[in-house]
Amino acid sequence: MTTEHGPAPETSVPTCYRHPGRETYVRCTRCDRFICPECMRDAAVGHQCVECVRAGNQGVRRAVPRTVLGARGSATAVPVVTYTLIGACVLAYLAELSSWRVVWEFMMLGRGVLPDGEVGGVAEGEWYRLLTTMFLHQRGGSFGVTHILFNMWALWAIGPALEQVLGRWRFLALYLLSGLGGSVLLYLVGAPGDSAVGASGAIFGLFGAFFVIGRRLGGSVGPIVVLLVINLVITFSVPNISWQGHVGGLVVGAALAAAYAYAPAARRTLFHVGAPLVTLALLAALVLVRTAELSPSV
Repeated sequence: MTTEHGPAPETSVPTCYRHPGRETYVRCTRCDRFICPECMRDAAVGHQCVECVRAGNQGVRRAVPRTVLGARGSATAVPVVTYTLIGACVLAYLAELSSWRVVWEFMMLGRGVLPDGEVGGVAEGEWYRLLTTMFLHQRGGSFGVTHILFNMWALWAIGPALEQVLGRWRFLALYLLSGLGGSVLLYLVGAPGDSAVGASGAIFGLFGAFFVIGRRLGGSVGPIVVLLVINLVITFSVPNISWQGHVGGLVVGAALAAAYAYAPAARRTLFHVGAPLVTLALLAALVLVRTAELSPSV
């Protein structure tokens, strides 16, 4: 009588692929290899091994932190826009010192006769003056130096904080549109020959924005209110200061900051993109109306 022997039953106990001396019956739900408790990582279903978790993390896009107003959050971000604006104003001032021509070719002027005898100004199609004027300052002398020093100090003092909470493009739009608002108000209510230079309109816009956003975030706004009141008193009491530029910048800056700060979260992008565009369109329309008054043939 013969006896037939079948294959011997498998009696070996599986071990961890990373630790062969450790017995385990748990498999990675992703690669199906045996893993011991030290190599287990909780997954949505079951456990995964260390290598599968690492590979999965490499393919996941990390969420970018945002500030309460929607800007990319970073406590260590360099205020690039603020420093660039300061640099542009300083370079423009150096150019002014080298030639008076820089001033009268790029200052804000509605319509008037220039030193070279030519008629120029915004009404003559030189619309760039509405923007270039915010990078110029009173040329030379103690007042001129004080003018640029104060504006650059104010920009350096409050610009980084606003740039951090708003983000770069919102902050830049706020600054430029505030300066533009000051130029437009001067163009609208000033005499055609009135001229002005300075970043003060944009700076007043930052003052207004700092107040609005500070209130929205529950911060202390007392110091900015004091600074704003002092500057408004100076604006209306010292001769040869363009109150139109200061008030225009303040109104535009505060209004735009309100749109940024109080936009509904679900429609934040729409408000943050739409508000600057609407502001720009409104200012452009006012410029066209005033230009038509000064140059009926246009």
